[in-house]
Amino acid sequence: MRKQVAEGDDTEATISLMGDKLSLVSEDEIAFLSYADTGRSVITKGDPIGDPAAGERLIWPLRDVSYREGKRVAFYSVLPKFLQTYLDLGMSALKIGDVARMPLTGFTLDGSGEKGIRHAKNRAKRDGFIFEIVPADQIDTIWPQLKAISDAWLRQTHGLEKSFSIGAFTDGYMRNIDTAVLHNPDGEIVAFANLFKGGQLSQLSIDFMRYDPTAPSFVMNALFAEMMLWEDAEGYESFSRCAAPFSCMRKRPHASIWTLLGNFVREYDADFYHFEGLRAFQKKFDFTWTRNYLACPSGLAAPRSLYEINLLVSGGIRGLAK
Repeated sequence: MRKQVAEGDDTEATISLMGDKLSLVSEDEIAFLSYADTGRSVITKGDPIGDPAAGERLIWPLRDVSYREGKRVAFYSVLPKFLQTYLDLGMSALKIGDVARMPLTGFTLDGSGEKGIRHAKNRAKRDGFIFEIVPADQIDTIWPQLKAISDAWLRQTHGLEKSFSIGAFTDGYMRNIDTAVLHNPDGEIVAFANLFKGGQLSQLSIDFMRYDPTAPSFVMNALFAEMMLWEDAEGYESFSRCAAPFSCMRKRPHASIWTLLGNFVREYDADFYHFEGLRAFQKKFDFTWTRNYLACPSGLAAPRSLYEINLLVSGGIRGLAK
């Protein structure tokens, strides 16, 4: 699994290393599907990972085994790549959001649209803040500082660690991922983000960013700016930001039940995602957007699947038991 994650161009595949999901692996071990089994449903996180042909051949068996066990099956946060296969299964495809990507060739912070980010970077440099990439195998050297920041950030946001489609700050997970950090003039870390890397420098993305609530207000934007410039210097082709869920959905008088449910989750369930903040942050740069889907049976399976996905993200299988 680690080989497929490291060599593939889907940076979100790193989520499969969280340790909170099961995997269906091809016989030749060149592809796998990552999924959660809630007892009522089998729900994948994303498309097959690894060799495309081998991965596509895993989709049908997962559906068949799930049906034999009397469970619903849903494919969550999938891209157009395998969409026809999901439709051939008899699934319906519901657009749930977008994945943002931005080419990094010739990336610059010049221009009026990047004024705020540029100002934060310049302010941090002037005040003596230092940017650093800490490799995954050196995470122990900064772990106490990262944990203190993460704990303080969670207290300040009244949040809990997520799961399933969002990374959590855990020892086992963070050891798989390089971390970008910003040090204050005293050498203390005040903000960090974990980095998802695509194979062959295809793309790079961020799982989550956290900061010390007592740090200056510019540290997050400064960290983001430094990361973008570092990625460009390293030769990465593009920057990808994970899906903005339900960003496409609008209230309409005759909206379908699952669209209405999507709007409900988006607006009222703060534990699922900080939707508007994510989308607004992405709008600061010239991203292109790729559609992101939930593939599941027609009818009430869609809202039921979204409900279970919400619980998985909010607390994993333990959330479903509450």
